Amino acid sequence: MTTILITGANRGIGFALAKAALEKGWTVYGSARTQTQAEETAAKLGPNFRPLTFDVTDHEAVRQAAASLDTPIDILINNAGIIGSDRQSTLDMDFAGFAQTLAINTLAPLAVAQAFLPQIRKAERGRILTVSSQMAWMGYGKSDRIAYRASKAAVNKVMQGLATDLEADKIAVALIDPGWVRTDMGGAEADHEATDVAAGIVRIADRLSMDDTGKFFKWSGEERPF
Repeated sequence: MTTILITGANRGIGFALAKAALEKGWTVYGSARTQTQAEETAAKLGPNFRPLTFDVTDHEAVRQAAASLDTPIDILINNAGIIGSDRQSTLDMDFAGFAQTLAINTLAPLAVAQAFLPQIRKAERGRILTVSSQMAWMGYGKSDRIAYRASKAAVNKVMQGLATDLEADKIAVALIDPGWVRTDMGGAEADHEATDVAAGIVRIADRLSMDDTGKFFKWSGEERPF
């Protein structure tokens, strides 16, 4: 049976990912920042959902959560993320907000991957996926939400490097562009339903192989440019 760990599983894409994985009969570990959020999520998702409580920016708490698990993790999905402060212009930047956005969107996925790497190495075919964004694309110069854009472009490079470093371990690492999704973050006018996007990401996670490592995929399965 496949075992998957999803960060930020209590709402949005993370909650939809947990539901999609459970519908496939997988065992799902999902993180939330507070014990209350974790318990509420578990009550909604049922007995095959195993809640974990940690803030992804609290690296010691992440390590403690990882140390509490002795089971192989087949798939890690770094999903937790934020859009960041309202002040994200290159001409008027909330630098504390920028640092927080980087801490959650860029540094945390690597910290989580490092912490749970022993469990991923125990799996027969370990895989790490990180939810990025179409707004990370370096091919155009849009400047709105620049802290968010920069954090996602940076995590793309970090995960590309992790893919290189884990190639010898046969652990595939990939990035996912979920598109514009109707969630609290994406808003009601977004293009895609979270359930559709989650199902697509789970399909990619299920079939991900070493041929795919270091690549960036749309949620629908097509490879996309960085």
